[in-house]
Amino acid sequence: MTGVDYVHGYSGREAERLTDQADTLAALLHDGVAFAAGDSVLEPGCGVGSQTVHLAARSPRARIVSVDISETSLAEARRSVADAGLTNVTFRQADIHCLPFEDQSFDHVFVCFLLEHLAEPALGLAELRRVLRPGGSITVVEGDHGSAYFHPDSEAARRAIGCLVELQARVGGDSLIGRRLYPLLSAAGFRGVRVEPRMVYADGSLPQLVEGFTLRTFTAMVEGVRAEALGQCLISETEWERGVAALHRTAERDGVFCYTFFRAVASR
Repeated sequence: MTGVDYVHGYSGREAERLTDQADTLAALLHDGVAFAAGDSVLEPGCGVGSQTVHLAARSPRARIVSVDISETSLAEARRSVADAGLTNVTFRQADIHCLPFEDQSFDHVFVCFLLEHLAEPALGLAELRRVLRPGGSITVVEGDHGSAYFHPDSEAARRAIGCLVELQARVGGDSLIGRRLYPLLSAAGFRGVRVEPRMVYADGSLPQLVEGFTLRTFTAMVEGVRAEALGQCLISETEWERGVAALHRTAERDGVFCYTFFRAVASR
């Protein structure tokens, strides 16, 4: 990725969080996403390969090219794909704004959690449209932190989440981008844009989602920006600890946590 700092950082814990997220949400995010034998698929901004593994496993005979700006992330992605026994992925180091591919090189593009980190997502989409063949499809998956709500309700928790939203905005990203997918793709010239909200709902009867998403994905993501939030004086330490405690409270037996992802599909 380029054009914006990755607000979550590149620590080992962040790589683990991304894997937890991908594994927990695989059915929700990848359901219905499968490509035919011989199809060429571009995955831009693959990061550490958390989504790559699921993408490649669901389309074992498609030819997938996964790119990222970070060679460190690509090395981790290569290991993840190899450990999964997958052989249909090629990795390239590349900038999404200047991809090393000819016009109309791919049958499909799969984008997951990338646009939120771009300072100018419209430019990224223009480049993806350039390398997509006429009639080819693009699938875009993004979250929207403004969609989070929970029981027990907590203003402190919302303030902590708001710190993450603000920090991402300060480095040029948009953690509320899920709600913008239709206008962004339409303005970029894609046809037949269809956006589907996909909600994660976790309560005490769904312990795997509580652990995998509420705690290890979303709450961990908020906790990961503690130093930046305090360092930039967005919140006091007392308020921060109260907010994080409230997020953990939603993971207790009588707690509930909801979050909506948005998946858009369109064609060139």
